[in-house]
Amino acid sequence: MNVIDTTDVITDGQTLISSDGSFELGFFNPGNSKNRYVGIWYKKITAFTVVWVANRDNPLTNTSGTVLKVIQPGILALLNGSNAVVWSSNTSLRIAQNPVAQLLDSGNLVVKEANDENPDKYLWQSFDYPTDTLLPGMKLGRNFVTGHETHMTAWKSSEDPGTGDYTYHVDPTGYPQAVLRRGSVELYRTGPWNGVGYSGLPGLKNNSIYTFELVFDTNEAFYHYALRNKAVLSRFLLNQSGVTQRWSWVDRTQGWVLYLIAPVDDCDSYKQCGAYGSCNVGNSPKCGCLRKFIPRVTEEWEAADWSNGCVRKTALDCKNDGFLIYSDIKLPDTNYSRFNASMTLEECRVECVKDCNCTAYTNSDIRRGGVDVCFGSETWLTSKWCMEQDKIFTLEWLLLKLVSGLYCV
Repeated sequence: MNVIDTTDVITDGQTLISSDGSFELGFFNPGNSKNRYVGIWYKKITAFTVVWVANRDNPLTNTSGTVLKVIQPGILALLNGSNAVVWSSNTSLRIAQNPVAQLLDSGNLVVKEANDENPDKYLWQSFDYPTDTLLPGMKLGRNFVTGHETHMTAWKSSEDPGTGDYTYHVDPTGYPQAVLRRGSVELYRTGPWNGVGYSGLPGLKNNSIYTFELVFDTNEAFYHYALRNKAVLSRFLLNQSGVTQRWSWVDRTQGWVLYLIAPVDDCDSYKQCGAYGSCNVGNSPKCGCLRKFIPRVTEEWEAADWSNGCVRKTALDCKNDGFLIYSDIKLPDTNYSRFNASMTLEECRVECVKDCNCTAYTNSDIRRGGVDVCFGSETWLTSKWCMEQDKIFTLEWLLLKLVSGLYCV
């Protein structure tokens, strides 16, 4: 059974199974915990792997009399033995005459009108409210029309799926990039999207397991991925330690194999070496200043306090400034940037030269061959991470441009 209507209930011990048998919904307890939760997990593999939890912050200590059911006008509700609501979708703005809840083959739990298969008319769907896992077909990002943001939130621990400290977002401010936060504090960012991937996440590249893209238009900005072969399982996880992990299932070993992680090392940490600083984990100390820059406070720098970063040896005069070239870098933070999709790169350079607040420019989409999109930055940005060949840099805004496939400064 993969669907229930208002006459059905799911009790502890009963489950919904997607029509192709890939996913199962029911009651479970994580690890050695005695608390019970309603969640979705992979059905066909031997390793019990939960991908979504309904009542993550309201565990059940006693499931006697507890039911999961669909109620009018189209709400999925978890009721305890006293008939009190433990959890509900409670987001439906439309009324359904014959509402049902269905577990789809994608792992998406949806509430909809019976026999209406149009995804745009779903009353509610779990894909809009992920926990710590991004499945194929999920959107990670923001809808500008509705204001709804879909982001990942880590579990508290392996035995507690409650809302943890870490969240992972696609932040469209300025230009889309993914960011990892602990509360409101930014810990890591991928660098902005460059048309084929995130500029600071070189491990995210074309592969045989999945395709991926970032959609950015007037209606929404989101990242999503799709499996090339649906028989090969792959999931994207934000773990309890604040590390994003790409896992793939291997039938031969009957286990998950780690495919990609981020952040990778100390040089991925946000603001590690301050503005205009460079970071290389192979160096001691790991922080240094970029060319043409010196430590802002020499005494602090020599004491391994790099938070104040570096400053220019010679100030810009906003008249005859030139641009230094850097290749293979992680582009700086886009929160204080601006872009123009109708400008050529040369027009962008001219605008940046004229604007004293602009210290960097680049092409935001390397598929365009260095034209069409202008991406500029302002001087007062905080320090960010970049990569040049085998080195990793943390920078304030660079004088960036893209020429013949190279990011430039």
